[in-house]
Amino acid sequence: MRRKARPGGGKQIEYVIESLGARGDGVSSYDGQPLFTAMTLPGERLRGKVKGTRNVGLKADVLELLEESPDRQDPVCEHFGPCGGCTLQHAKPEFYRKWKRDLVVQSLSRKGFEAEELVGALVEIPAQTRRRAVFAAEFRGKRARLGFHGRESHDLVDIRQCHLLAPELMELVAPLRDLLTVLLAPQGQSGAGAKADITVNLSDNGADILLVGKFTLKLEGREAVSAFAQQNRVARISWIDAGNSRDPKARREDPEPLYVGENPVLTFGSVPVTPQPGSFLQPSREGEEALVSLVLDALPEDAETIADLYCGCGTFTFPLSKRGRVHAIEGDPGAVAALSSSARRFSTGFRVTADCRDLAREPVEAEDLEGGDVVVIDPPRAGAKEQCGELAVSDVPVVVYVSCNPNAFARDARILEDGGYRLERVTPVDQFIWSGHVELVARFIRPEAFED
Repeated sequence: MRRKARPGGGKQIEYVIESLGARGDGVSSYDGQPLFTAMTLPGERLRGKVKGTRNVGLKADVLELLEESPDRQDPVCEHFGPCGGCTLQHAKPEFYRKWKRDLVVQSLSRKGFEAEELVGALVEIPAQTRRRAVFAAEFRGKRARLGFHGRESHDLVDIRQCHLLAPELMELVAPLRDLLTVLLAPQGQSGAGAKADITVNLSDNGADILLVGKFTLKLEGREAVSAFAQQNRVARISWIDAGNSRDPKARREDPEPLYVGENPVLTFGSVPVTPQPGSFLQPSREGEEALVSLVLDALPEDAETIADLYCGCGTFTFPLSKRGRVHAIEGDPGAVAALSSSARRFSTGFRVTADCRDLAREPVEAEDLEGGDVVVIDPPRAGAKEQCGELAVSDVPVVVYVSCNPNAFARDARILEDGGYRLERVTPVDQFIWSGHVELVARFIRPEAFED
């Protein structure tokens, strides 16, 4: 990998990559600070240009790779580098697999756990299985561009291939780009095209698409939406007129249905659920199956009452309901409504009840958990510090924790351990391949609950 020197500021230096950081960038040191360089590997010697700061250190561009690591391979995607979606396609599988597991080991070790003994082998999810994607789009020149943002930038990479996406999702990219060429085209005298974010979820019976952006829908646009949907096995298309700011709060507005061929369906534990437009779901079916299997394996055989915290629209709730009574709690009203509707309409084995509650601001108190057999908790990336504080003083025998952030999990694990729980095992799951994100499932027990 050799690159020509780029014009502009920045000191050129020669240095060696010492380690790989949590985000997948090579780490070395310069002028007493960490120096981060993308698309490099430990042991590589290179000439680079220091170009600015990044959080706790400096960052550099590669000008010339002088000595390659034996762990380097050619990336599989033509967009690797400019595209911000993947960071580790240049690493061989053996190195990558160890690094991914080590993200969990290191996070737990920093909190005082004997992590090497606790953390199991990485569960690997295949490439080309992603059923959920959030694309960015903009009109430039004479057509729409559709893809992902560039590495550490708002530049848009117009994708022609993606080795993360399931083939049926990738097949939607070209016709979706044609549709957006119609919807985002300049109107009036401004001559400026619009921008949009597009969430595509592959449901069991077709794509569920949410458009978020500022554009005017005239008859031509609505006809184009309908034609696109009918030609591409789309269940539903919805729209939020949210302006070009892409404010995440706008996604909570009620979307306007533009096309509904049939209500999209996701099946959790044999129970069909119709989610809200743009709902979060596990990014791959294979990853979901792995997580559900690990959660169910962590349950005690005699579990009768289960609390499912941060339940979403039922990913774990309905599989859990085949083992015991489940009370599900989630802060998103739309997700709770979808879960509750399916729980009322379909047999789940045991009773399912649900409650809408912001668990970060209003955690379930220890006394309300008294007498329960298991708590399953699947919080967002920030973790569940407040809720774990209540769990730590509860009498619940088993806690099963699903996490997408090893650092937040390690913090919460320390809270539980200090409260008398024992961390038995942790299984990392690589659902976000070629990135610095890793999921895990962990089991905690109160030892006294299992004493004879």
